[in-house]
Amino acid sequence: MTTLLAVLPVAVPATGALVHAVAGHRRAAAPLGLPWLGVASAATSLVVAVVLAARVISGGSAVSVGGLLRVDALSTFMLIVIAAVALLAAIATPAHLAAEIAAGRASGRTTARYGVLAQLFLAAMATAVLAADLGVLWVAIEATTIVTAFLVGLRRTRAAVEAAWKYVVICSAGIALALLGLVLLNYAGQQTGAGAGLDWAALVVAAPELDPGVTRLAVVLLIVGFGAKAGLAPLHAWLPDAHSQAPAPVSALMSGVLLSVAFYAILRTKVIADIAIGPAFTRMLLIAAALTSLGVAASLLLAQRDYKRMLAYSSIEHMGLLALGAAVGGPAATAAVLLHVLGHGLVKSVLFLGAGHLLQTSGTSRIDEVRGLATDRPVLAGCLGVGVLALLGMPPFSLFASELGIARAGFSGSAALAVATAAALVLVVVIAAALINHTSRMLLGEPAEQPGSAPGGDTVTRTLPRSTTAALLGGLLAAATLGVTTGPLSVLLDAATHTLTGTP
Repeated sequence: MTTLLAVLPVAVPATGALVHAVAGHRRAAAPLGLPWLGVASAATSLVVAVVLAARVISGGSAVSVGGLLRVDALSTFMLIVIAAVALLAAIATPAHLAAEIAAGRASGRTTARYGVLAQLFLAAMATAVLAADLGVLWVAIEATTIVTAFLVGLRRTRAAVEAAWKYVVICSAGIALALLGLVLLNYAGQQTGAGAGLDWAALVVAAPELDPGVTRLAVVLLIVGFGAKAGLAPLHAWLPDAHSQAPAPVSALMSGVLLSVAFYAILRTKVIADIAIGPAFTRMLLIAAALTSLGVAASLLLAQRDYKRMLAYSSIEHMGLLALGAAVGGPAATAAVLLHVLGHGLVKSVLFLGAGHLLQTSGTSRIDEVRGLATDRPVLAGCLGVGVLALLGMPPFSLFASELGIARAGFSGSAALAVATAAALVLVVVIAAALINHTSRMLLGEPAEQPGSAPGGDTVTRTLPRSTTAALLGGLLAAATLGVTTGPLSVLLDAATHTLTGTP
């Protein structure tokens, strides 16, 4: 039974992709029927993830599928994050695709292709977090690059195609560095004679015997390589273009979970590195990545003119905060990092879905061309406004608790950590000021002249669809609830934190 449950998070979306591929072309007359399959797939995956989490908590980790997949508290927590964000995106997808078809930018074949790629995307991310072998994890993350490149360029406009190619080139360069890091780590493991290979649990056991010099070089390559996919500086340049050009549900998935899945690979690497060469080396790398990423986000957000790119640069900020929390280390900071992963995924998916509807109905992504949303479209304006406040870490949302946890742990550490935390908080304040300034300009004032048509002159409704409204309100409610209490999730968070603080 455990083996079946471990396979289902991959098998369910893979089956969904197969259904879309086989039946999608037959639904040209009713192309919007199949996207609701994504809701069923995401909901099923969420239920499976919760059941797996309950089994892990009660019985410990389990290995299945010939040792290729490993279920532990951290992997099940990440499965919950993936499925929760996927559910929000899937609920909003049919209305998004309907608007695209009404505007003449999509057809039945486009929606079928979207369904195949989106389900394969989810299957690849589930494989990544369940992989017992770092090599399999690398393959799964590379698979997400291939699949999402087609999703980013789905509209086939010049800007979308350029963004897709930029995404592929930069992320492929990063993932190539990560591959070289895995080769070196495998070499270091072979030298111990323990036969650990790239099995991350075996590497944790063999870590004290790893060659320090080779391991240091491997860790640098792995953090920079996987950091490129996580949106960390210096290989972050793909992120604003890809997130701004992708369809809104895809942007929600990329920002809400893909970045976190890549950061999950860094967390697994850090567990091995801390034992093999001590925490100081990895801490230095992560602090540098964190402060650089926060600095990039702050400088580019100040004069930002595109609201989808604004949200993308905010993702770089939050990845920087995750890197800072991982650098601080310890149970408190690690638990805060994991809570931040879930909170950021929920809130950012709400904002990208709302921004996607705004783009479809206004025909512009420029901040200075959107005015008076609070008067013109109060429900959408309320969701966007509250979402930005949640993103800034305002109570009662979970990002307040997670950012406070990271800050407290940072100031409780060494002098160097306290200085880094203080510098990060200054940059966070600058970013908050920029986001408030841009968002308030969109929400307040007199409504701009908006004819209610998308680019190309095709009329679309400006009323927020019920399904999209449900996704936006559901995401915000979940984030607020997590900010008040984590409930049963507390036990899983504690177990996942225990996994990352040195226990295989």
